[in-house]
Amino acid sequence: MSPQPLPPWLTWWQRPFPDANMLLLHGRRPTLVDSGFVGHAEETAAWARAHAGDIALVVNTHWHSDHVGGNALLQARGAAVAAGAPEAEAIARRDPGCCAAEYLDQPVAPYTVDLSLDDGQVLRLGDADWEVVRTPGHTPGHLALWQPEERLLVVGDALSDYDVGWVNLALDGPQAAATALASLKRMADLGPRVLLPSHGPLPADPGAALAAALRRAQRLVDDPEGAVWYGARRILAFALMIRGGIPTAEVEPYLHARAWLVDAARLLGLAPEALAAELTGTMLRSGALALRDGRLHAAADHTPVVPESLRVPYPRTWPTAS
Repeated sequence: MSPQPLPPWLTWWQRPFPDANMLLLHGRRPTLVDSGFVGHAEETAAWARAHAGDIALVVNTHWHSDHVGGNALLQARGAAVAAGAPEAEAIARRDPGCCAAEYLDQPVAPYTVDLSLDDGQVLRLGDADWEVVRTPGHTPGHLALWQPEERLLVVGDALSDYDVGWVNLALDGPQAAATALASLKRMADLGPRVLLPSHGPLPADPGAALAAALRRAQRLVDDPEGAVWYGARRILAFALMIRGGIPTAEVEPYLHARAWLVDAARLLGLAPEALAAELTGTMLRSGALALRDGRLHAAADHTPVVPESLRVPYPRTWPTAS
């Protein structure tokens, strides 16, 4: 079974980690949905320009580093940035917790939000009208985009063809998994013809993909400890991807210094040192991590990142938004 055809005014690029997939909406208001990782911002901007000319608007499904990394560069070249209201407001305040960048140790170049989006708002993107659908869970400000005539649904990290987005019970509270499940139910009720996820391929059967996502999300609700482990595995793998691996002698000291690991250990009733050792051990045994040349690497397919591109400031030192 193949995915349903896409309309000609839409260009899709399935992209490996640490980037999100790219979605371009062509027309009088060329729009890019999400902008990848900061280490590949030039590649993102070049691809968008080659396919659509000058980008007028970037819409972020949420503010994690793999979705907003090209914002600053595209904004410097004339694009406006739109994001969900809770995240837009925090960016405007220059909240130190913006993008969870420092918390996750995932660099994000400074940007501003020009357009704050709320549930039910209708946007002209390219030459089509899209409705904003608030879908909190993976982050509190996560949003989806719904195009009712073509029944296209941009789902961000809420789900993919193989998974659901991890939830942060430490930052977002014990109800975060239930919130994510409710958002998935809302998306399923729309009956989309095509799902456009931020990671992985276009699902060939949107109904089956949503049904599988609902089952996976329910497991996160039913097993909070499992949800914590799930998030920890995803965050560690991403850290290794963007750093080209970490020398084995430095992995556990690196983890002990991470706020996300300390929080996960607290929720699991473990010492951070015990969690760090168990996390790396279980991921090595499962094949999610690999040892090569004295470094611990993420095994999943990913695009290398130039180390110099990670040297951007944490949000607490971003310049004041104008």
